[in-house]
Amino acid sequence: MAHPPGTPPVIGIIGGSGIYDIDGLANKQWRRVLTPWGEPSDDLLFGELDGQRCVFLPRHGRGHRVPPSELNFRANIDALKRSGVTEIVSLSAVGSLRNDLPPGTFVVVDQFIDRTFARTKSFFGTGLVAHVSMAEPVCKRLGTQLMAAGETLKLPMVRGGTYLVMEGPQFSSKAESSLYRSWECSVIGMTNMPEAKLAREAEICYATVAMVTDYDCWHPDHDHVTVEAVVKVLTENASKARELVRTVLPLLAGRTASCDVGCHTALDTAIITAPAARDPDMVRKLDAVAGRALG
Repeated sequence: MAHPPGTPPVIGIIGGSGIYDIDGLANKQWRRVLTPWGEPSDDLLFGELDGQRCVFLPRHGRGHRVPPSELNFRANIDALKRSGVTEIVSLSAVGSLRNDLPPGTFVVVDQFIDRTFARTKSFFGTGLVAHVSMAEPVCKRLGTQLMAAGETLKLPMVRGGTYLVMEGPQFSSKAESSLYRSWECSVIGMTNMPEAKLAREAEICYATVAMVTDYDCWHPDHDHVTVEAVVKVLTENASKARELVRTVLPLLAGRTASCDVGCHTALDTAIITAPAARDPDMVRKLDAVAGRALG
């Protein structure tokens, strides 16, 4: 189950709100993937584009059945890793915390602030302890390729920004929204933590495209935003996101060595528990996620 560094790329796509399928793939097949962490959000869609293997997971399930706080993030990431995925492009609907990021903007974020509190955030625990670095939480290499694909499509894309991840499912109060703006956050959403942390633990490259649907409630126009307007932007964003995925896949296919920013070897300096003290049950559960590092 473990994928050694340098394994040829298999691209994972996690679809957020409004993205429940990927068009244009050859040899498409939905498959159930079992994990030791329970059920992922849905079956996974396996396919190819111009020979590049990819695996798609609708984060909330087809039909949008699972709310953010009830997502089984560990099962989702394990299922992708177990399916051979080496890189993840995460698509996420967000609200804007900045005037210069209007609805319709795509932000390739480079930082997160995790304000979630009701989620299990690690594959590791008692019996097998690890601490991965999250100083640089996204893969810069993936970010560069996403921006190149966006430029080809002439999408309104911005490189860099901080994604504030809130627990939800309720939206922010105005006081909270103003607080997050004072922290110089760019966008706000409910789904990319602990997703990014777990991807790092699983030694998978990870990058987020945060797709702005509306301004958060700090904005004076927020009270006048209608559901219809948000859905319209969401639908337009989803269509553009599918084009972005189809355009970036050939760019990601070119990797022939390990990720040059260390995503594929993140566990090399992270596992603390001595081999003799490791819980055998934990080792078995981590066969896909950490099998390479555990030997």
